[in-house]
This record gives sequence, structure tokens and C-alpha cells, in this order.
Amino acid sequence: MERQDYGPSAGSPIRGLVTDRPHSARVWNYWLGGKDHYQVDRALGDKVARLVPGIVASARADREFLNRSVRYLGEQKGIRQYLDIGTGLPTMDNTHEVAQRVAPQSRIVYVDHDPMVLSHARALLTSAPEGVTDYLDADLRAPEKILGAAAEILDFSRPIGLMLLAVMHLVVDDEEAYEIVRRLIADLPSGSHLVLTHACTDAETTQTAVQAYNESGVPTPIKGRSRSEIAEFFNGLELVEPGVVSCPQWRSNPSSRGISREVMTYCGVAIKR
Repeated sequence: MERQDYGPSAGSPIRGLVTDRPHSARVWNYWLGGKDHYQVDRALGDKVARLVPGIVASARADREFLNRSVRYLGEQKGIRQYLDIGTGLPTMDNTHEVAQRVAPQSRIVYVDHDPMVLSHARALLTSAPEGVTDYLDADLRAPEKILGAAAEILDFSRPIGLMLLAVMHLVVDDEEAYEIVRRLIADLPSGSHLVLTHACTDAETTQTAVQAYNESGVPTPIKGRSRSEIAEFFNGLELVEPGVVSCPQWRSNPSSRGISREVMTYCGVAIKR
């Protein structure tokens, strides 16, 4: 199928797209070396990167962790279904690409609530013939809607990999954030895994980055949390070694350790027994 282009490179507007204010998904895409961003996003990305030089390495370490964690779930745990909430703009090695390299029959449901993200997802996140990839326009704060729609694609009698990468710090209220994750986990069958990354405020640089980002006028503020607060998202689950750590420290190979061993994004993987 011929590829369609959307967003900045297409020259035509996307319905509902706001381009006069930065957006977290587009800033993230810029830091990852993508092409789907506007001047306001690049300006904010550059501003935060000047204040916190490690932010770009942190974003890229998060993406490398996605690759390793999905391969771990597919190769070692036999996971063939993934619910990826907070998809972000497609770059390299998206969840379905990694999962379907391991097992082409893997089924993936992506969830996001941004017009540019969904436009790109529909055009670019195509499935291997043996598997299924689908897309859901839903807000993270509506877990019942997400679970109900995902159940039309995924088999909730079999284990699922729940991917929450760099999205829970968009929910600034602690009680709401933990309740969202609890609600999502509650409907998943035994053997499912939670894969989560989050900005960690144990480092002063993270606090500076969060402050700079929130004061920039971005419509969606973020809230960093401490390592112990991030660990609370895994309550009731069994953490996989090495637990909640900085992203490059999670089961990385010696050949992939070019990035600093300590970045401001922390991660964890846990199984529901």
C-alpha cells in the first residue's frame, strides 16, 4: 500500500490539531530524531535540552527500553498481545515492529488521544500479515473505554503486555494516576505484564526539566515522581529483576551501553500472578 503523509510534511491540516502551542508527543518525537514536530515543539525541546542536557539521552533510553522489554516479553514470556497506551508519534522500533519480529502473529492495540498521533498511526503502524494492529482514540483517564474496545481485538483470557511508557507522568494527581493503573491491571488475566517508564525526580536535573517544561505554556503539564512513588504503580504485582531502575540499567547488553547508565527516566516490568 502506498504510504500517506500527514502533519508538517503533508502541507494539509489535521482536524483538531493545535500548532501554536507545544505538545508533549511532538517534543518527544523531536528528541528521538523524528520529523513530526513544529517550530513551537522544537523551541521547547531545545529550551529544555539546554537546561537539562540529559533529557535527549533519557528519551532515547526510554525507546531502547521499549525494544528490550518487548523482546523479553515475546521471547522469554511468550506474550503475543500488547495494549500500548500513550502511543506517541511513530518512530523506529514501535511496539508492533519489535513484537512481530519475535512472533509475526502478535496482536497490538495502540491507544492515544491526539489527532496527529492517530493520523500517523493509521498510516504507518501497519501489521505483519499474520498478526493484527489496531488503533483506539481514547484518553488514558477512561480505562473502561480502553479495556472495552481493546477486548474486541485482544483475547482477555490470555496474557497481555500493558505498555505505559512515559505517559503516567501526564497524570499529575497521584490518586488518579495509581487508580488508572489499578483499573487497567484488574481486567488483565494472570500472566500479563505491566511495562512502565516514568520521569524520576530523585535527580535534581529531573526536577529542573519538569519545572521548565511546565512553565513553557505546554497545555498538558507533567509530574515527576520519586523512585519509591514509581514503584507504587507495581503494587500487587511481581517485579522482574532488576526492579525499578534507570532505563539503561534494565537488562541492557554490553554493546548497548553507550548511553549513560543513569538517566532521569526510570522503568520497571512486573507480572500479574
